[in-house]
Amino acid sequence: MGLVQARKPRCGAPHSSEAPACQSPLRFLSAPQPFTSAEDALGNINDVSENVLNPVLKKFLEMNLPEVKAGKKPKYKLGVIEPKIGTCVQEELGVPCVSNETIFEVIRGVRTHLERYIKGLEGGAMAKAQLGLAHSYSRAKVKFNVNRADNMIIQAICLLDQLDKDLNTMCMRIREWYAWHFPELSKIIKDNYMFADLAKLIGDRAALTDAKLPEIAAVTMDEGMAKQVLDASKASMGMDMSPVDRIHIDSFATRVVSLARYRKHLHTYLVSKMSSVAPSLGSLIGEMVGARLISHAGSLTNLAKCPASTVQILGAEKALFRALKTKGNTPKYGLIFHSSFIGRAGAKNKGRISRYLANKCSIAARIDSFSDEPTTAYGDRLKEQVEERLRFYETGAAPGKNIDAMREVASKLSGGMDDDEEDVEMDAATTPSRASKRSSDDMDDADATPAASSTAKKAKKDKKDKSAKKDKKSKKSKKE
Repeated sequence: MGLVQARKPRCGAPHSSEAPACQSPLRFLSAPQPFTSAEDALGNINDVSENVLNPVLKKFLEMNLPEVKAGKKPKYKLGVIEPKIGTCVQEELGVPCVSNETIFEVIRGVRTHLERYIKGLEGGAMAKAQLGLAHSYSRAKVKFNVNRADNMIIQAICLLDQLDKDLNTMCMRIREWYAWHFPELSKIIKDNYMFADLAKLIGDRAALTDAKLPEIAAVTMDEGMAKQVLDASKASMGMDMSPVDRIHIDSFATRVVSLARYRKHLHTYLVSKMSSVAPSLGSLIGEMVGARLISHAGSLTNLAKCPASTVQILGAEKALFRALKTKGNTPKYGLIFHSSFIGRAGAKNKGRISRYLANKCSIAARIDSFSDEPTTAYGDRLKEQVEERLRFYETGAAPGKNIDAMREVASKLSGGMDDDEEDVEMDAATTPSRASKRSSDDMDDADATPAASSTAKKAKKDKKDKSAKKDKKSKKSKKE
């Protein structure tokens, strides 16, 4: 940390033999302030990366910069290599800051010749200090990401999707391979994982006896199906297998079964991670869809920063840009289409419920990202609100307001309300709401019933008809 005074070099001016004046524009370094320790340096570089003007830097600038009188502009400008820090300095201290190529060249000169101006930096001491600071800074950033644990969710959901694709391909391969020996089994057993488990258990169909019937029933979980498999093995039309073929099929089936079991363990791990990192989002839209939203956004913090309109079409970027290019209809939903709420909605209400669900997902992501104690209470209440909105589209029952739902959950978590909160709720209940003043066109957001909306539409039509009749009469009178 230090202030540099730079002037244009004058060739031929008297100067020391080590650093001629023609080689560098730096004449001298004024007001240096070294860091007291490595922790002090790490704290300062963290503040710079987060665009924060810490008290140490603020005090240093106040002590070494010329004082500016009130109501007058300063006659100097402060050169800063980070433009955002310059904005903070200008806002808090009123010092105009500059960040351009000239400043970059001056700082580059300072870094190049700093060992000549400051004692104690010879012999590579400065390079060691820089390397240690870089390691500490990178270590702190990596630890921050690990503690958030949303990176584990991103990796788990990506691996889960890849396992689903690979397992489907492998199960199709084991069906085709084993069907040459026992073709009737593929018609009896429809589940892929169960088929691979039975192919491993049965092996050679000629060696299948009544003694293995309990084991087959344990795999199929149905005694009738197990008897069908046993009867089909006695009258099968498949070709015989050599011992080498049977060994390869058995090893491949073992791999498929182990991958299927690992997929189940990975799913339980993902559910447990979502319950600790994003409980509200998981309880609202499901762990799988919530994890895909976090993975597509990049992190839980990025998802919390996204508006509801962006959350609604996450995963449908290609369709969106294609619609914008061809001037067609934009997509109504992206990854949230896999939620059960959109499947339960009617065809004409899918766009409405997707917009409403994206709004609630945005609220849940912000609660999970910025709350200190994770809880599923908000997610459960937001899920109830989506259920109420679905009933509103089907039956016309007016749903509740979001602010009342959030206050209800907050009061339950706090174990009761204070007197001030009760007064606020009483004021909110007595004051007229804006929803009553909205028109029937904003039916998705207002709390009006379908009957009220139909009467409002009829009143609008009557007004239009009356105004049209008046215009016709006025035109006739003008003509006469």
